Amino acid sequence: MKRFSLTLVAATMALSLATTHAFAQSLSDLYESARTYDATFLSSKAQFDANIALSDQAKANLLPTIGFSGSVSRSDFSPTYGFPPPNSERYFGTRSYGITATQPLYRPGNLATYNQGLKQLMLADAQIQAAEQDLMVRLSQAYFDVLASKDSLTLVRAQKAAVAEQLASAKRNFEVGTSTITDANEAQARFDLARAQEIAAENDFRVKQLALNTLVGKPAEPYGLRAGTVLPILKDADMAQWVDASQEVHPTVRSAQMALDVAVLENDKSRAGHKPTLDGFINLNNTTNIAGAVAGNSVTDSRYFLGQAGITLTVPLFAGFATQNRLKQTLALEEKARIDLENAKRTVAQATRTAYFGVLSGISSVSAFEAAEKSSQSALDSNKLGYQVGVRINIDVLNAQSQLYQTKRDLAVARYNVLIGQLKLRQANGSLKEADLAPINTLLAK
Repeated sequence: MKRFSLTLVAATMALSLATTHAFAQSLSDLYESARTYDATFLSSKAQFDANIALSDQAKANLLPTIGFSGSVSRSDFSPTYGFPPPNSERYFGTRSYGITATQPLYRPGNLATYNQGLKQLMLADAQIQAAEQDLMVRLSQAYFDVLASKDSLTLVRAQKAAVAEQLASAKRNFEVGTSTITDANEAQARFDLARAQEIAAENDFRVKQLALNTLVGKPAEPYGLRAGTVLPILKDADMAQWVDASQEVHPTVRSAQMALDVAVLENDKSRAGHKPTLDGFINLNNTTNIAGAVAGNSVTDSRYFLGQAGITLTVPLFAGFATQNRLKQTLALEEKARIDLENAKRTVAQATRTAYFGVLSGISSVSAFEAAEKSSQSALDSNKLGYQVGVRINIDVLNAQSQLYQTKRDLAVARYNVLIGQLKLRQANGSLKEADLAPINTLLAK
């Protein structure tokens, strides 16, 4: 009966996997879906596009400006005394159009603004990289949360089936007088607890599944880990290498560095307030005086063309100390940006160290739980044998079963945490890329 129940549980699990395997997705598949659906990432992408357009606007300060103007007018008047004679009407019209072009020749403030635009472009790149890394980690967390919840539900059901067998055995032994009612009551209490745990596990699985579906915008069924999977180890075992790399490539550090560079250029713009500016210009204008009449006499049309080219020099003399005070402000902001950069480096370094030790701890935990699983299985087998020969009581077997299944759940979670932890380590030092999902995909049972 016992072997039949375990076989039934295994068959049910296999059938469930077979029915869902047809539309299961890998981590990379779901990441591509999340890139086109997740609102947080799409918002960051829209901001990235806006930042690129903003950086391009800075080029306009170095390029020429060209404008077209035109006008048409008519003048009518009648004198009341003097010459021309009163009551003699006079009217004429003017039509004019022209083009004006201006080219900055020396404007240090405009050059600083252009360089700031280039820095803003680099800042936008760092920000979208951070958004991509955040999406990968959030998706991976949701992905493995579903797998862990599914494993937990499977193990709870298996535990309930094992407790049901123990309950049936206790009832039979009580009926034949080889055990007390206490054994049956203890088994019944443990069975009822297993049912409650199953209900909680089912609800947790539904919630985790909905969270993943919301992230990718469609029903998702993650692949599970292959049986006997060997978890990858850290390629770079030296923590200092991870920390050193973070100081150069992490998006937060890069963003802080770009903010400092922009602040330095802002000082250049402030100093430019003391410097002269030089602009070249060209004006082309065509004016036509339209034929009119004076006291009934016709006046012929006249037309003339005016072309101008020159250079405008502007020298600032006094601006009410606005330039000096603005320079003081930008110098203070530069110092703030420098301090923010140092703080970003320290924060990233600390986060990298924490993630690094988390991965090492997770790997050690997996090894410990694997050993604990073997020990728990041996303890359960020993207690069952002792119960059969009368040296162990029913509660000992139930406790051993509970410990074994709890250890199995903890081991499954520890395995997933190691995989997520390695992604978080790469995020912590800023080196996480989509290609880093590929090694995890090779561990999945496709």
